[in-house]
Parts: sequence; structure tokens; C-alpha cells
Amino acid sequence: MGFFESLQDGDLVLDSLPDDVAATIEVRNKFMTNLSMGGHVGAEFVLSDLQRWLPGQTVRVAFLDGNKDLHGDIEAATKQITDACNLTLDFGKDAQGDYRRWTEADPQHVAEIRVSFDKQGYFSLVGIDSINRNVGAPTERVGGRANQASLNLGGFVLQKPSTWRGTVRHEFLHALGFHHSHQNMRGPCEASFRWDDDQGYEPTQDARGAFIEDHNGRRPGIYTYLAGFPNFWRRDKVDHNLKTEEDPSLVVGPFDRKSVMLYRFPELFYKTANSPCAPDGDGQSLSDIDKRGLQLLYPGTAAEMNPIVDSQRTLQNELEKLETRREVGAESARGVGGTALLSAALEALRNRQAP
Repeated sequence: MGFFESLQDGDLVLDSLPDDVAATIEVRNKFMTNLSMGGHVGAEFVLSDLQRWLPGQTVRVAFLDGNKDLHGDIEAATKQITDACNLTLDFGKDAQGDYRRWTEADPQHVAEIRVSFDKQGYFSLVGIDSINRNVGAPTERVGGRANQASLNLGGFVLQKPSTWRGTVRHEFLHALGFHHSHQNMRGPCEASFRWDDDQGYEPTQDARGAFIEDHNGRRPGIYTYLAGFPNFWRRDKVDHNLKTEEDPSLVVGPFDRKSVMLYRFPELFYKTANSPCAPDGDGQSLSDIDKRGLQLLYPGTAAEMNPIVDSQRTLQNELEKLETRREVGAESARGVGGTALLSAALEALRNRQAP
């Protein structure tokens, strides 16, 4: 039995980008944080704005696989997002009811968000990383290039989980610039999580390889639990995806127990019953704070939009000046690599502004 066929409703499938994608993003983020732009634009401004689409923009979506009924379900689930902000998701539906498609041979982006259903797990690149050609390895199937997936809903072609609407909204919010609520530096989750096994736990797995309680009722901790089916995560990957993000570039709102960006973890994830990290919503619909975040990112009034557009122009101008200085200067091989990262970021900024 394959991976998708082994999944059962209620299995915790955490979203995580492939390792090669995560590695290139870490290198890019470190490089951009260390950029010097003469004091005109701070590092926090650069990183937060590098993942934002523009208010009022139309962002195209395309599908690699799946049929039009599934595509229509995805579009319908995202309407709750676009109803809450000034941004359009264009799925390219034609008169016959068929939706826009992309292929792994595309030389140019047919869509900013490229959806697939054939890879394990759920994940999405954040914001305009989905059109950044330096995100992901060129030989792999996920990344910011035209022939790579930027968002995956693994197994939806075979069967959608009962929580599929929440999963779709979660991943599309990533695609519009949102991060996980359990990694909110203002939240209680890292201190509330039960990282380690119960004392004396004997590693016990079911037929699928999922870690379960042992014969004495002792439970696996998070590190052990996520090392088994269906996630198979190493300890460092658990830390990267679950522990608090201290990145000063992130715009952080209040911790929101009703957010669709907060996972509904099993009880064994928490040190106590009624944990302050446990969700308080259905996990399917956007919370009021989710909607407020969308409105802040993509406002609809001129008074709110103009400062964002102006800041984007300033950012792009400063990056273009820096790119020119790096290109004309005498650079080491390391510096040339940095210029490539900078050029890719600029290209993504320019492409983001295309109608």
C-alpha cells in the first residue's frame, strides 16, 4: 500500500517544505538580512516586504493534476480568503469549466501559485517566494521556477480529508504571506509542548510505522511521534517547524487560538489538559484575526494602500542600486553568488507587479 492509500482520516500531516527548498530559503534570508543599503531600508523592512504581493493584485493559480471538480472545490474554499482582503485569486476557469493548468516543462510562469496533488504532505511557499527562481534546487520538482510546484495538497486526488477546507485555506494563507500561529513569538506553544517521551516509554509502532502508546500506556513525545508515519521528521526538522520563530523581520500579531494557521495537534503534544496552545476554533474557517491580518496585508482603501505601494517602490529602488553596485564592483565568487540572489529577489518583485 502506498503512502496516500495508508493515510487515515485524522492523521496529523504537518506541512513542511522539502529540505532543498528550506535550505535555499535560509541562505537567501541570511543574505538579505546582512545586506547594507546605506541606512535607507532596514533588514526588517526588506524581509517582510519580500514576501508580500501587492494590494489589489491579481494572483494567478494553476493546477498540475486533478480534475475540474477538485479544482472547483479548491477555488470555492479560497473565496473566504479573497472576500476578506483586496487581492484576487484567478484560477483561469474557461467557458467549459476547465481550470488553468501548468506543466513541468513550462519555460515561463503561467501562474504565480502552482498547485500539485502528487507529492507527500501539504506545504506552500510563502508569498512571492513562489516566483523566486533561487528558491529550491533547479533539478527538483518544488520551488519558485515556472516548472516547479509552489503549493501541494498531497493525496487530494484520491480522497480529500474531512478537514480539507481548513487545509486549503491554511496553505493558501501561506501563499499570501502568513506563517504558523504555533511559532508566534508572542504565543505559549513552545513552553506548552510535550517534546519528550513519557519516562520509560518503549518505542512502539503500528503497522504503518506510526508511534503509539506502549503496552504500559506511556506515550511518545513530539520528537518520537513525528519521527514516525506519516511525517518521518528528524529532530532538527521538528525544531525548525515547531519551535518559536525569533526572526525580527516577521510582522507578528496576537496569538490566535481560532486561527486556521494553528494546528489541531493530538493531546499528547501538550503538557497539560486545556493547554493555552490548543486551538479554540473549528480549524476550517478563518478567524476574525485571520481576516484582520489579510486586511492589513492587502487593504482596500487608497489611504491604506498608498504607503504600501510607496514602500515597495523604495525597496525596489534601493535593491536595484545595490545590485548595480555589486555588478560593477570587483567581486569574489562568493559576491557573484550574492548578486544572483539579489537579482532573483528583484526579478520576483518586478514580476509581482505585473497585471
